[in-house]
Amino acid sequence: MSGKPRVLVAHNDTPQVAVDLLKTKCDVTILKPNWPTEAEVLKVLPEYDALLGKLHIDTDFLNAAGSKLKIISTPSAGYDHMNIQEIKKRGIKVGHAPKVLSGAVAETAVFLLLGAARRAHEGRLLLEQGKVENGFQWLLGHDLRNKTVGIVGLGNIGEEIVKRLKPFEIKKFFYTGHSRKKAGDDLGAEFVNLDTLLKESDFVISCVPLTPETDKMFSDDAFKKMRKTSVFVNIGRGKTVDTDALVRALKNQTIFAAGLDVTEPEPLPVGHELLKLPNAVIIPHMGSQTVETRNDMALAAAQNILNGLEGKTLLYEL
Repeated sequence: MSGKPRVLVAHNDTPQVAVDLLKTKCDVTILKPNWPTEAEVLKVLPEYDALLGKLHIDTDFLNAAGSKLKIISTPSAGYDHMNIQEIKKRGIKVGHAPKVLSGAVAETAVFLLLGAARRAHEGRLLLEQGKVENGFQWLLGHDLRNKTVGIVGLGNIGEEIVKRLKPFEIKKFFYTGHSRKKAGDDLGAEFVNLDTLLKESDFVISCVPLTPETDKMFSDDAFKKMRKTSVFVNIGRGKTVDTDALVRALKNQTIFAAGLDVTEPEPLPVGHELLKLPNAVIIPHMGSQTVETRNDMALAAAQNILNGLEGKTLLYEL
C-alpha cells in the first residue's frame, strides 16, 4: 500500500484528464463496467476514501458503503440522484459540478429555440417524404428579433442563455423565481411573476431544477396561458413538465412548438406520442455533451475530491 488516499471512479469513460489529476495525489481504481450495478460498487467501496461517479445514493447504499468513505463527488450539476441530507448527516462531504456546464447547456437551449421556432424537425420530415414546396408562405416560422423571451429560473444557465440571445435583437427579457436578482438587473432582464411571463413571452425557457414546487409546473393550465405563437423550451428537468399536457398543447396548437433536451419519461420510449409530433424538436438529454465541457465537469469533480482529502473546502460543495 502506498499510503495515499484511495479513490474509486465508478465509470470507465470518465475523461482521462480527471483520472490523471486524481493520480497526482491518490491511488485510483476505475470500475470496468461503465455503469456498474449498486452491488458491484458496494463490493469494493468500503476500501476507499472517496467516490467519483453519478450513482443513486440513498440510506441503504450508505449503510453498506462502510465507515472509511469521506467524500462523494458527482460529475454533474444536478444532484437529485443523491440523498444529500443523509450523506452529510454521516459526516461525508459531497460535491457536484455546476457552472462549468452552463455555457454548453445555454447553447443547447438556443439551438432548440431556433430549431423549434423555424420548424426544423417538420421541414426534415417533409424533405424525407418528398413534400418540399416552393410557396411564398410555405413552412413559415418565427423570428427572434423584437420578441420577448421568458426565463423560468434565472440561475447560472439562465444567465448564460440571456447573454447568448442578446445579439438576436430581443425586445425584452423576463425572468421569474423566488426573488429579484442582481444578475437579472445587470442583464437588463425584468423580474415578473410566472403568470405574466407565460402570458407575455414569445419564448418560454425552463431552467428550473426538480423540487416539490416545480414538479409538473408546466401543466394544461400553464400552456393555456401561453400565446398560440409561443415556443416552449425545456433544458431543466423533464419532470417539471406534465408530458400529457404538453402533447395536448402541441397537438391542439395551444402553443406553436417545443424544443426539449429533457423529457418525462427519459429517455422517451420508441413510438412515444411526443416523438410523432412535427412541432416538437427533441434531443436525448445531451445539453452538456461536448468534449470540452465533459472534461471540465470531470475535472471539477476530481478537484472536489482532492480538496476534500486535503481538508479544504470543496470546489463546489453541497
